[in-house]
Amino acid sequence: MQRPILPRRTPRLSRRTVLTLAAGAAGAGLLGPQALRAQAETESHGLSSFGDLKYPADFRHFDYVNPQAPKGGTFVHTAASWAFNQNPTTFNTMNTLVLRGDAPPGLDGIFASLMTGSGDEPDSMYGLVAERVRMSADGLTYRFTIRDVARFHDGTPITAEDVAWSFLTLKEKGHPLLRVVLRDLAGAEAESAKVVVIRFAPGRSRSLPLTVAGLPILSKAWYANRDFEASTMDVPLGSAAYKVGRFEAGRFIEYDRVRDWWGEKLPVGLGQNNFDTIRLEFFRDRDVAFEAFKSRTYTFREEFTSRAWATQYDFPAAKDGRVVRREIADETPSGAQGWFINTRREKFAHPKLREALGLAFDFEWTNKNVMFDSYRRTHSFFQNSPLMATGAPSAEELAVLEPFRGKVADEVFGEPYVPPVSNGSGQDRNLLRQATQLLREAGFTLRDNKLLDAAGRPMTVEFLDFDNSLERHTQPFVANLRRLGIEANIRRVDSAQYQARLKDYDFDLTIRRYSLSLTPGESLRTFFGSQSGRQPGSQNLAGIADPVIDALIDKILAANSRAELTVLCRCLDRVLRSGRYWVPNWYKPSSWLAYWDMFGFPETKPRYAKGVPSTWWFDPAKAARIERS
Repeated sequence: MQRPILPRRTPRLSRRTVLTLAAGAAGAGLLGPQALRAQAETESHGLSSFGDLKYPADFRHFDYVNPQAPKGGTFVHTAASWAFNQNPTTFNTMNTLVLRGDAPPGLDGIFASLMTGSGDEPDSMYGLVAERVRMSADGLTYRFTIRDVARFHDGTPITAEDVAWSFLTLKEKGHPLLRVVLRDLAGAEAESAKVVVIRFAPGRSRSLPLTVAGLPILSKAWYANRDFEASTMDVPLGSAAYKVGRFEAGRFIEYDRVRDWWGEKLPVGLGQNNFDTIRLEFFRDRDVAFEAFKSRTYTFREEFTSRAWATQYDFPAAKDGRVVRREIADETPSGAQGWFINTRREKFAHPKLREALGLAFDFEWTNKNVMFDSYRRTHSFFQNSPLMATGAPSAEELAVLEPFRGKVADEVFGEPYVPPVSNGSGQDRNLLRQATQLLREAGFTLRDNKLLDAAGRPMTVEFLDFDNSLERHTQPFVANLRRLGIEANIRRVDSAQYQARLKDYDFDLTIRRYSLSLTPGESLRTFFGSQSGRQPGSQNLAGIADPVIDALIDKILAANSRAELTVLCRCLDRVLRSGRYWVPNWYKPSSWLAYWDMFGFPETKPRYAKGVPSTWWFDPAKAARIERS
């Protein structure tokens, strides 16, 4: 699995600013180095990419929280998202910041960061460990001042040395996702006990300072006699609102609220982190997990299965209102979900072969017969957002794309690729004929009902997964591939093996959803960049390695306005879609939530987040009514 006062972000030099700096330079000899540096710096309580910060320096709390929210109770759920080496079905390590092992989701949340995001802005961050930041005029040096109250869970103060050591260690030894995004972190050093200086390389991306401000801060002393890269069940020393409590590997983990947490009354902490315990339950089977929800083994569930949402909430607690179902709007980009094709494998090298695979998937039949017409077809890597390419390129888009003519497919300069609509029969003969023609053009021949490549080898396709929840969607796809002469099958492995095979790119196709923000930054390199695709454990599952895509990502990361960013993302979308790197799935611009009616929550949720569990709280009166029922 976030978020700007124009003069307070990386300064832009207007004509007036240039004249002012020139006048200052004339008298430079009268000022000392520190005074000169101060003249060239801008101070702020937050960071942003574009536009103004919504909240002023003296804001009390975020608008979407209840500042009087009570503390207490337990929130029990299953993982809906995860990061780094985290696994939603089991865990065997407490080191989540490296590639090795499987860590529990949420473990990264025990570490505080210099700043934290606002849920009702697309790209802004406000001070947490850091109370303020000073930025150089060239945007390459940031000085963060650390709050006196900031502490690790053992009571020791967070120092500038801890921050500098954390960032440099993550760049050198951290998870490959971290190493990719930190490539332009030029240095980090303690100027004093409370001031850390972060230096960036020239040409760094626009979003890199925000990324760094959100990195986990580690205790240098705690790791002094430990191997940072080890897979270990030792619980790391954190500094955030929660710390690791009880756990049983592979079954559950509890995160306990730190009762005297130093950040509780800060503007970015007030009204949040209200549960005494957040417990995560692990299940290897979705049906078993649903039965556990019905019996109140866990109390909150985000539903991702249309069949379950449409047919399975008929148990007594759902009928009598003890279990509540809500559908809430999702105003974030819906992301890119689909079967990603591993182009590292020679057999998937030809784009026409990859397009032919996509034509064998009948979304219309699947949506009607498997998903209760609950979804829409995904077309774009930026679906449900203004960053999505539609229609012919605008003049602004053409200006970006023209230098790449001859290096990208001709379709990039026309309508973006959209998967065709089937007749809904499940085996649309017209689409299968188109697929057969594409396979011929890609050098394949059909002999004895088997599709053979130019060397006479049969074409095989294996779908890799770790549970059976999507087999009803995949089986008709497999059947159509077999009609094309492709030897297709589904390979289900346990979750640990699945994670290991993804890390080593040992798969043909696998399903994944990428969620991108309205201000995509360094994550674009991890999803689509050539360097990422060569590193084990990256998010670039398709193995995309295209210098044009790399160049467009560089331009996006250097965009100076949201309008420019939008144009560039649409260009990237066109190029990505022309590559046929995936068989796009489906999306819906809302989220399905189900929970036992024992919670309170603010009237307004954060616009770009669900607010669960961060802004919710336990309601003892509601819980008592459930107990009496």
